[in-house]
Parts: sequence; structure tokens; C-alpha cells
Amino acid sequence: MTVERGQDLGRVSAVGSAAERKCEVGCATCGPDEKPEPIGSVVRVASGSDVQLANELRKAEDDVRRKVRERVAKHGLPMKVSDAEWQWDRKKLTVYFTADNRVDFRQLVRDLASLFRTRIELRQIGARDEAKRLTGMGRCGREYCCSSWLPELRPVSLSLAKDQRLSLNPSQISGGCGRLLCCLRYEHDFYVSSRKRFPKEGKALTTAEGRERVQAIDIFRERVLLKSDADTFRTVTLVDLKREVADAPAPTETRAPSSLVTFDEGPVEITEEKAADAVSPPRRKRNRRRGRRRSRDRPTKSNDSPGSTEPQD
Repeated sequence: MTVERGQDLGRVSAVGSAAERKCEVGCATCGPDEKPEPIGSVVRVASGSDVQLANELRKAEDDVRRKVRERVAKHGLPMKVSDAEWQWDRKKLTVYFTADNRVDFRQLVRDLASLFRTRIELRQIGARDEAKRLTGMGRCGREYCCSSWLPELRPVSLSLAKDQRLSLNPSQISGGCGRLLCCLRYEHDFYVSSRKRFPKEGKALTTAEGRERVQAIDIFRERVLLKSDADTFRTVTLVDLKREVADAPAPTETRAPSSLVTFDEGPVEITEEKAADAVSPPRRKRNRRRGRRRSRDRPTKSNDSPGSTEPQD
């Protein structure tokens, strides 16, 4: 197949509907109705000599990594060389490395170009990408998901572990790369949909044994741990719990008394004025007082003022 500035050897991993489903699972750049654009083109079917040449290049990459690491140590660069990859036509050599900060490797590129007599590309990758290239065995006993079938690495946050009720101990939820497990991402939807069928932890229920509170749930065995008011525990299946809650009598509601509670304050004489004041208490005469203050502050007009007129007989 044709790639950037040359040709390379590729292997078919899936075809037809299986390829479309695999692309939908791992691809985040395309929309639901969009189809990914093909990258490059297929030149021909690889022959036996082509495959043999590719295998020889893979074996030669070990020697390439050793030489690159020696040159990195010679230049004193703070970087870790993780992998090297030859292009099938040997027109390009890609060196993958990890580093905490940005590295100035311009002099290193010139040195490697004169050593291998080809185009050199140094690509900085993260810890998860390094584990994907080097592969390994996970805590589940199988090959890393990122190396075996996961096409694209998506970000994984600590909130996914909290939703799955997992231990927040980093050694328990981290993979071989030292980052959070990739399975926390694609298993999250299963945990969320499964927990919707169970009652929430801490919720009080009325069952055949009386009033009980949910302590824990097991979504794989579909069991619920209950605690009664007498501090006794029991485990029931989800099906039996739903049946007990449905057959349990409805709790009686306590209603407030209809009559008001009054206190004896002794004999009180009720008159019409007191009753009227109790129903509609008199308003405070604030506006009138304000008006009186304003009228006091105003100067009074005298009859001798030039603008005053007196009635004449």
C-alpha cells in the first residue's frame, strides 16, 4: 500500500460489516452517518518475498533501537527510546520516544540520518501509546486491549472508576503503562445500565421481613445485601426482592389531627372591636405621619406676601 513518500506493508484486520463495527467502536473522528476517508491505496497483494523482507526489517529493528539509544546517551538528551520502525521500502525510519518535557533533538536527527542513510522521524508518544506498541499481559491474564483489539485510545477519568464503585487505589485501577485501565472506558455503559435495575444503596424498603435498608448490590450475581432495623443482614436475589416489595403491605400514613391545638390562657372577654382587629388589624399610619412632617417643615404663607389676595367687601 502507498503511504507518505513510499510504500509499506499492511495486514487486513477486518472486512465488510465487521470492519464497520470495529471502526464505530474505536473511531471518534467521524459522525454516526459519516464514513471515514481511505488513507492511501492498495498497490497489490503482498508476495512471499515481500513478507520475508518485512520480517527481516522487524528483526533488524532491535539493532536499530540499540544504536539510537547509544546516540541519545552520547548527546545527553532526557528521552527514552521505546521503539523503532522501518518503512517497508527503507525510505523512512520512525523512532518513538517518551519524555517528560520538550526535547531539542535536531542534532540527534542529523546524526541518525548520516548513520542510517535514510529519512529520520522522531515521534514523541505518551505512556499509553508506548504500552500499545510494546504490548504486554494485563491483570486479567490477557494481552493489553490497546494492543490486541482497541483501535483508538480515548481519555479515561477517575469519575468512571467512581461510577463503577471500584477502589480508588492507583495500584488497583492502573494498567501496565501506569495510567488508568482502558477497560474502565468501554465497560462504563454496562455498569450504568445494570445499576438502573437495582435499588440505590442506602434506600429503605418494606419487604416480607419488615423495614430494611439496601447496603450493597452485586450486579454480576444479581444479589442485594439488606440490613434490618435490628442490625441483621441477609442476601436476596433481585427477582425475590422485587416480589417481596410488591407483596408487602403499603405503609400507613400518619396524618395530622384536623382540630387545631389550643392553649388555655384563662378567661378572655371578646368584644366586636377585638374580633375586628383580629380579622383585619389596623394599618400603621406611616403616610400620614410623613405628610405631617413635610407640612411642618414647609414655611407658612402670610397674608402680607405680595402674591396673596384677600377678599374684598
